[in-house]
Amino acid sequence: MIHFTKLHGNGNDFILIDEYKVEIVPEKSAFAGKYCDRRFGIGADGVLYLGNSDKADLSMRIFNSDGTEAEMCGNGIRCLVKYALDVGYINEKASVETLAGILSINSRIENKTWITVNMGIPVFARGKIPAKGTGDFLNVPLHGYNVSAVNTGVPHAVIFVDGLDNPELMPAAPEIRYDPIFPKGTNVNFVVVNTSGEISVRTYERGVEAETLSCGTGAVACAAVAYRLGKTGNKVKVNTKGGELRITLAHDGAFMEGTAERVYEGMI
Repeated sequence: MIHFTKLHGNGNDFILIDEYKVEIVPEKSAFAGKYCDRRFGIGADGVLYLGNSDKADLSMRIFNSDGTEAEMCGNGIRCLVKYALDVGYINEKASVETLAGILSINSRIENKTWITVNMGIPVFARGKIPAKGTGDFLNVPLHGYNVSAVNTGVPHAVIFVDGLDNPELMPAAPEIRYDPIFPKGTNVNFVVVNTSGEISVRTYERGVEAETLSCGTGAVACAAVAYRLGKTGNKVKVNTKGGELRITLAHDGAFMEGTAERVYEGMI
């Protein structure tokens, strides 16, 4: 029997397997592919594996619903931290080792558990996104859109549009996600700038291969590109379908603040 916990960050939902003391699931990719299925499994956008680390307080590995492993996940790391706080593995300040590096965490209780993650400095250089070509990837014509790209732990394409209700947006996302200019593929975000301090976002996630209700790394990417292009300030409220995230861009990193909630626990 395998114990699991279901959590979500703004509707971006995950199965968490606690491997802090011992590895429980050796076949992590296959497990994610099977149990993320919403009809024949538990149902989730991905699986979080919480582990020990000799470099940080915790480690996190995340596998998408298609079985691929992602370097990082903003909503996922908040869910992992929420669980670790609840069971007493960490205090309000902690660090988490991911494939994208070691990230520092702060948390506070204000009706809900609010968790702030230093997501690191957004990377615009094409070679680090990765994207083919040289220089920064800003306002590049691609499949009928002006596309900008940045790496906020994982690669993200950012497209500014007039409205998010256009039925053509999500069908267009896979063309950009799989375009050969992105050797490892990319997530795709459509953005509306509401004010200099607020944007609204819809995200098609690589690995889930569908729209998700929220994407933490995507929110950071959209805020970073909007600021880079002079559309917003360095502090932005990001509205997603699942709720709000607060992004602050500073010299020492991009700080993402949002909530995370436990939904239920079970045994497989």
